Amino acid sequence: MRRKARRALAAFGASLLGTGLVITAAPPPAQAAAACTVVYRVASQWSGGFTGDIAITNTGDPVTGWRLEFDFPDAGQRVTQGWSATYAQSGAHVTVNNAAWNGNLGTGASVSTGFNGTFTSANPVPTAFTLNGTRCNETAAAPAVEISSPAANARFTAPASIPIAATATAASGRTVSKVEFYHDGLLLGTDTSAPYAYTWTGVPAQTAAYRVQAVAYDSAGVKSPTADVPVFVDASANPAIVADATSVTVAPGESATFKVSLSKAPAANTTVTIARTAGATTVSAAPTTLTFTPSNWGTGQTVTVSAAADAATNTSATFTASASGLTGATVTALVAAEGSADARFAQLYSDIKNPANGYFSTEGVPYHSIETLIDEAPDHGHETTSEAFSYWLWLEAEHGQVTGEWAPFNTAWQTMEKYIIPSHADQPTNDKYDPSKPATYAAEHPLPSQYPSQLESGVSVGQDPLANELKTAYGTSDVYGMHWLLDVDNTYGFGRCGDGTTRVVYINTFQRGPQESTFETVPQPSCDTFKHGGPNGYLDLFTKDTSYAKQWKYTNAPDADSRAVQAAYWALTWATAQGKASQISAAVANAAKMGDYLRYSFYDKYFKNPGCTSTSCPAGSGKSSSNNLMSWYYAWGGATDTQAGWAWRIGSSTSHFGYQNPMAAYVLANVSALTPKSPTAKADWQASLNRQLEFYQWLQSAEGGIAGGATNSWQGSYQAPPSGTPTFYGLSYVEAPVYEDPPSNRWFGMQTWSLERLAEYYYLTGDAKAKSVLDKWVPWALDNTTIGADTFAIPSDLAWTGKPNTWNPSSPAANTGLHVEVTSKGQDLGVAGSFAKLLTYYAAKSGNARAKTAAKGLLDAVWAYKDSKGVSVTETRADYHRMDDVYDPATGQGIYIPPGWSGKMPNGDAIKPGVSFVDIRSFYKKDPDWPKVQSYLDGGPAPTFNYHRFWAQVDVATGYADYARLFPNG
Repeated sequence: MRRKARRALAAFGASLLGTGLVITAAPPPAQAAAACTVVYRVASQWSGGFTGDIAITNTGDPVTGWRLEFDFPDAGQRVTQGWSATYAQSGAHVTVNNAAWNGNLGTGASVSTGFNGTFTSANPVPTAFTLNGTRCNETAAAPAVEISSPAANARFTAPASIPIAATATAASGRTVSKVEFYHDGLLLGTDTSAPYAYTWTGVPAQTAAYRVQAVAYDSAGVKSPTADVPVFVDASANPAIVADATSVTVAPGESATFKVSLSKAPAANTTVTIARTAGATTVSAAPTTLTFTPSNWGTGQTVTVSAAADAATNTSATFTASASGLTGATVTALVAAEGSADARFAQLYSDIKNPANGYFSTEGVPYHSIETLIDEAPDHGHETTSEAFSYWLWLEAEHGQVTGEWAPFNTAWQTMEKYIIPSHADQPTNDKYDPSKPATYAAEHPLPSQYPSQLESGVSVGQDPLANELKTAYGTSDVYGMHWLLDVDNTYGFGRCGDGTTRVVYINTFQRGPQESTFETVPQPSCDTFKHGGPNGYLDLFTKDTSYAKQWKYTNAPDADSRAVQAAYWALTWATAQGKASQISAAVANAAKMGDYLRYSFYDKYFKNPGCTSTSCPAGSGKSSSNNLMSWYYAWGGATDTQAGWAWRIGSSTSHFGYQNPMAAYVLANVSALTPKSPTAKADWQASLNRQLEFYQWLQSAEGGIAGGATNSWQGSYQAPPSGTPTFYGLSYVEAPVYEDPPSNRWFGMQTWSLERLAEYYYLTGDAKAKSVLDKWVPWALDNTTIGADTFAIPSDLAWTGKPNTWNPSSPAANTGLHVEVTSKGQDLGVAGSFAKLLTYYAAKSGNARAKTAAKGLLDAVWAYKDSKGVSVTETRADYHRMDDVYDPATGQGIYIPPGWSGKMPNGDAIKPGVSFVDIRSFYKKDPDWPKVQSYLDGGPAPTFNYHRFWAQVDVATGYADYARLFPNG
């Protein structure tokens, strides 16, 4: 895949502040607070020790000094070290006085402090706090909720079933309307009547505590403080039953097999029972028992699944392998005609979910690819993207449609929330964000050598119209969107906020203009604490400022978040048809929430109005700076120091047609379960849907292909575009928006990804505008496609000439001067899957026989590339010669490091002028595939690889599922 990743030149500005253990006495409090809230959390815990976090909010009168007091419930709990305050302890009583620099707490202001402590037999959470003598967490009008079980620090064995019970009371004259149950901030379920309870099942083991939480709402909609207790889930001492597949496909009258083993040796001979626990009675399994001994426990024993001759296709049965005291395993058997599309979907689903194939990390996070040596959007195969998570959701939605099983879809959403949507702890200073001053301007530049870019506070910046609305709707200043890139295995070694060890780490790469290729980036942590890089971390590679502050910063890829919404819609549709919509209601509600925040992608980078042609152009007010298109990114960040008074948010000035998603826009504007909470969101998404459809029309070439996009910031710095540049509602046409090495509209995959969404929208609505675009696009694409029985060739690279006409919505003109040429063809399997889906939806609605035949032909031909792990084609990577390119001023290629700048990567690799891609990624030289790259760099042939990209496997798998569903008779 030759698609380049997202980037955001994040604007920021603040003085450098630091925190540490305060050892001097704090001044006495000047006055008492009238009201306060305190949240006490056990951040981490180990044998006999723990780290505590305390967040204090003053909800009363301003104070000029504060003193927090509480009692530990257990006599063995002791504070050993504190920071951002002075701690003292007498018996069980703890007193915490403010530090010299954080004593002032205005009304609504918050402060955070923390400590390390020890405990003996137990570590229960304190329940009563006072601030300057006033009891906290006692707002009279708010309901109260307490978790009655489990007890704090209760221990369970994986896979755990944790019953949660809560008691709730409302203020006088009101009643409790509901209690919501959470774990670690993730909604589990809701109970609307007493006794309030929920059972959290299938909880895996982990070293750190889980946080079990409850929130009550009263009849007036008032929300209680969060009740929160830690619980632990330990790995079972017993072996687990392991199946080598999660699903198998069997044809009527035929059989299929899977193997069962144990995860470790049992203490004695163990009998495992195989039984059908749900589904079609026409499917059976044999043998019904397996015996494992302390010596043969790891050898897989075969189970044969058989379907009767009269078994109906598209039915399924679930088989469970179980034994007393052991964690069981389940396998779903799908009845499908041999070689059919639904059988192929089931096989690819099993390949992707098979742990032995390596698509997922130990945490359950999908990798970008099985293979590690790969550089394209991510610069390492065991990084992952928000794209991969959105594709995983799509895969599990299709699986639910086929099997009626929705737990995997919920697991995918919860894993996404846990690892790639920043938690409150990962974006701690959003409450300091000022929507009237979203960010400080810094120009983007055409070349990496023109960076760092000067921050310019004198350039006007518009107002953010969404922040207050979102905060009111969701009760938080945090942003609910995915960051685009994770270092899953912590390959670089940044760790979380510089700790060096934590896995699944937020990182970023692209930051320096459209010519910064995938081979020219400097990876950096999203939480920059200056531990790595240079004296200012990595910040001064990208921006110039008078001082630099430690900070967090995230970049959202709107195409991924919108794909997650798209997947949630289909999951809702199919689960509703099965009578199971309630099983995924929490995920669907969160998809609507994600769509609410996704509106940031509509806005100019610095909230300037469309048609801006100089830095002095008018700043936006209200929603005037929205162009209603989905742009390349939105980003947000702030200080790591919770006492620092700043955070920022930006949109993007450039919109690529490939990122538009009319399907997501339609469902967010028209499907009640996916309607966001914000009062203006529904109308915003309807306006975006209309604008996106016009965008496709404006950019459609004479042949049918869709051209690049448009920008509101010419050259990234609001310059006046050349005379004669076509415009679209004030935005200027750009042939290769966002990146130019290689050009962003060269790759045919951008066409299929975006037009597939348009085809889904057309299938759902029959919209004439969508049909008109597809009626022209599909013949062009098929005219440039060859499909054989076991091979195919689809467009790969595209070349563009001419320009569209300036858009006239009342009288759109044909783009007779805009042309596209297919300059090369290939066998990109992921694109072929996307292409087949596009054709399938188009054919199902329009009745176009050519499109249907081509969709089936493509899917049949792709199967010829099936291997043991999925589908894969041999690729020659001649571009890998750039891995050891150093910066050449004549060509502009190679990693540019400013003169005089030096720093180090976490592993000690030097960052300085003259380094190459691999110089700052020396770990690549230990990769098993490196020798063939090194041979190429030494003058040998270009290396070849068979990659298994996660997104490509899913695009192909869902292609089969959609064809089977829409054309069940073939």
